[in-house]
Amino acid sequence: MKRKISNFLSQAYPFYYQGKELYIITGLLFIMTLLFGYFFEPFEVYQPEHKMGYFWITLIHSCTPVFMVLIFFSLKISSFEKENWTIKKEIILIALFLLFVGIVQFLIRDIIYDNPNNWSLQYFYEELRNTFLVGILFAFILVPVNHHRLNTKNVKNANALNISKSTATIANEISSYINELDVDSENILYAKAEGNYVELFLINGSKILKRLTMKSLENILDSYSNYIKTHRSYIVNMSQIDSVSGNAQGYKLLLKNCSNIIPVSRNMISIFNEKMNSH
Repeated sequence: MKRKISNFLSQAYPFYYQGKELYIITGLLFIMTLLFGYFFEPFEVYQPEHKMGYFWITLIHSCTPVFMVLIFFSLKISSFEKENWTIKKEIILIALFLLFVGIVQFLIRDIIYDNPNNWSLQYFYEELRNTFLVGILFAFILVPVNHHRLNTKNVKNANALNISKSTATIANEISSYINELDVDSENILYAKAEGNYVELFLINGSKILKRLTMKSLENILDSYSNYIKTHRSYIVNMSQIDSVSGNAQGYKLLLKNCSNIIPVSRNMISIFNEKMNSH
């Protein structure tokens, strides 16, 4: 049992806290918190000490985590290991977030409640407890369900790509010398961005370091249909893909005669599927 839990916690999980997805999650969090708090009234309330109607109190409590999400992730987003995100890291992040939300809920009690003991340890404990109870309930429902949904979807699609690949051979490019890279086009296995440099991994096992950006490399390889960007840091020679596997974060590529696993990020999956199926 302990090993199963450990294996589950170490599984890959998509990092949602950036760009458009962050705003979608924030909106869902607000709606779920508002509806749950208003209609279910999960905690005992003493109306005589309320400074406003219960709906407005629920609205304030629902807005607090929204503001905390935007502040929390705008300050810390760059420090997260997005590419190696796991269920364990997701749960730890949620726990830290709930702690901060609970503290803020305690600090705004004077706005909502007319109670001389607002700043007591009792109410500090109650706000933390209530925040964690609701947050953990949502997390235990949403995290496993979302992980299972994404993992099942990507595994299924990856298997379909493998079946399609086994019945049709991806055409090799006609060998041509790429002057900018000083290498034949068919000899590149994959490329990986390293800061202001790009590493070219060749089919013979060697590698070449070039001083150029990933965007520049994309432009150079644009006329070669066998190359596709699978991730912000990777470009792959599609004719060298041996197999495709899936997890909650996206796909993982195993290339011929190469032990390195190449990721296909979630935002590149649709483009990758289309290009793989078109060959």
